[in-house]
Amino acid sequence: MKIFVYGATGTVSAPLVEKLLAAGHEVFAGTRDPQKVAKRERLTPVKIDSAKPNEGVEILEKADAAFLIGPPMVVDSYSALKPLLEKAKAAKLKKIVLMSAIGVDHAPAEAPLRHFELDLEASGLPYNIVRPNWFMQNFHTFWLGGILKDGKIYFPGGDAKASFIDARDIAATVFELLTSDKHVGRAFTLTGPAGVTHAEAAAKLSAATGKNIEYADITSEAFLAGLKSAGLPADYAGFLAYIAQVLKDGHVAAVSGDVKLVTGKDPIAFEQYAADYKAKWL
Repeated sequence: MKIFVYGATGTVSAPLVEKLLAAGHEVFAGTRDPQKVAKRERLTPVKIDSAKPNEGVEILEKADAAFLIGPPMVVDSYSALKPLLEKAKAAKLKKIVLMSAIGVDHAPAEAPLRHFELDLEASGLPYNIVRPNWFMQNFHTFWLGGILKDGKIYFPGGDAKASFIDARDIAATVFELLTSDKHVGRAFTLTGPAGVTHAEAAAKLSAATGKNIEYADITSEAFLAGLKSAGLPADYAGFLAYIAQVLKDGHVAAVSGDVKLVTGKDPIAFEQYAADYKAKWL
């Protein structure tokens, strides 16, 4: 198959690209910076930029299927992705898999990602939607600075549990959905195997690394200020603060069996994630 992957250098898309190539598929790697994609056999970098959403969409005329994802640090994912959906409809793609986010199906219809989900469902194209929980990988990306500098995870999560998911499991699920017609027209909530509090996550990271890593439960205001000082756009920082509150309110603790349903494998446990990435925190 010839498959377009949006955000090809990202946390989910990068391992997905590797799985597709290993299985013999041809990949069109959509990215704002094609130079970051090493040219290899069956891999074609494609310039795609959420700030110019109409540019590059013609690549879908060459594709059989596409993986779409809300672009990072962009709240209006609907406007960024809509031209790709219109081109996909014109090209009559065999499958679109959209990565949304946990709980989006309960959001108002005008919310950007929910709006796009509804348009995809009404498109007439074969599709799947995956709605993953918070990534385990956040602990060695977004929260890494505080861990390395102070030995602390700064987050306003209280003592709420979250069924964090390893991004590798998301990629594995998307791979199966892109390359099979088994689950056409279904949406899946993707979680890890257990709910974990941030304090428990800190203890698991400490056990894996031998370092003393603690959880600092900061206020929502401090979290928002930190995001803004880190250079995030104000609207996106506000969005992250909002979904952090959703976590704190206990709405992302539930565990789903959808990863195993699609892939046939149990999702990666937090302990395994910590062991696999421990060099990141040393």
